Amino acid sequence: MKVAVMSCIHGNIEALDAVLLDIDKYKAEKIFCLGDLVGYGPYPNQVVEKIRSLNIPTCAGCWDEDVVEGLNACDCSYPSMLAEKRGIIAHEWTNKQIKPENRDFLAQLPHIIQEDNLAFVHGSPHSNHEYLLPELDAFVALERVISSGADVLFCGHTHAPYYRNLDSGKLKIRVESKNLSEEKSFTANLKKIINAGSVGEPRHGRPNATYVIYDTDTQEVILREVAYDYQKTCTAIVENGLPPIFAWRLARGIEFAERADDPSHVCTR
Repeated sequence: MKVAVMSCIHGNIEALDAVLLDIDKYKAEKIFCLGDLVGYGPYPNQVVEKIRSLNIPTCAGCWDEDVVEGLNACDCSYPSMLAEKRGIIAHEWTNKQIKPENRDFLAQLPHIIQEDNLAFVHGSPHSNHEYLLPELDAFVALERVISSGADVLFCGHTHAPYYRNLDSGKLKIRVESKNLSEEKSFTANLKKIINAGSVGEPRHGRPNATYVIYDTDTQEVILREVAYDYQKTCTAIVENGLPPIFAWRLARGIEFAERADDPSHVCTR
C-alpha cells in the first residue's frame, strides 16, 4: 500500500493543492498530515477546510495548538527578539482570521496517530516542539521510534525532508543504585524515521513543496518536491499585512536564521 504523508502546510493553499494533485499521480491509497495547518501563511481557513473536506487523518502541530490554547512558545522557539515579534504578529493575525468551526477542528486533533507499524507525529512522540534532526544521536533517535510503539515514525516540524534507517541491533542498559546493579538487554528490529518536510514553508533551499510517499509493502521511501506558484502566496502574505520576511524566505526555501540555539530543546510550557 502506498501512503502519502505531508506536514507543515502553514496556511499555503496554493502549495497544498499542488501536492494533492501530485499525490493523485502516485495513486496513494491513504494520506496523512502531520499538523501545522496554520501559521505564517495567508490562507489558514482554506487549508483547514480542505483537510476537513477530504477527511485526511491529521495530528496536531505546535501552531495548531497555539491557535487553540493561546501563544505558548517558549524562549527556545525564537533566536532573537525580532524573530519573536514576527512570530507574535503571525499568531495574532491567524487567531483573528480563523473561523470558529476551524478552531474547533484544530482543538480535537490528536498528538499521535498510529496505524499498524506506522506512527505519525508533528515534532516527536514526546513533544510537538522537539526537532528530530537527521544528525540526532542514534540511541536517542531509536528511543523516539520505540516510544511511539511503531517501526516507522513519520515526523515534520523541521521543514526539511529526510529519511533515516536505524539498524537493528542489541542494546544493553546498566542500572546502578545504592542497592542495585542490574544490566538489561533487548534487541530492536530495523526502525525508520521519515521526515515529510514542509508543504507550505519549505526550508531545504528551494521553494518547492515537499512530502513523502511510503510503500508499506516494499518499504520504499520517495521524497517528493512539487513546484507551484509560490509567488501568488508571497503576494498574499504581503497584501494581508503579514511580515514581508515570510514571503522572502518562502521564495528562497530557507529559514533565515530562525533556528533556535538548541533545536533539541523540548518545550515544557
